[in-house]
Amino acid sequence: MNTQQHLLAILDDVLSLEGRAKDFDADTALLGAIPELDSMAVVSLITALEEQFGIVVEDDEIDGATFATVGSLLDFLNGKLAA
Repeated sequence: MNTQQHLLAILDDVLSLEGRAKDFDADTALLGAIPELDSMAVVSLITALEEQFGIVVEDDEIDGATFATVGSLLDFLNGKLAA
């Protein structure tokens, strides 16, 4: 499973999308486009990413743009993994 597939699986699980995330691509809008992704879900998603990928996300590292699309979230995640 590559990083994008793993990210989509986490999105699907955390947001209870029942398999819908498998059809997402880098251009799929997230924040504001998926009702399940509210402020509490963002916190749960960050926690899941930290646990699944062994990263630490500081509060000042993220903003709404990070969660704009699957691609922007993947870019953020890849940056954390490369650090």
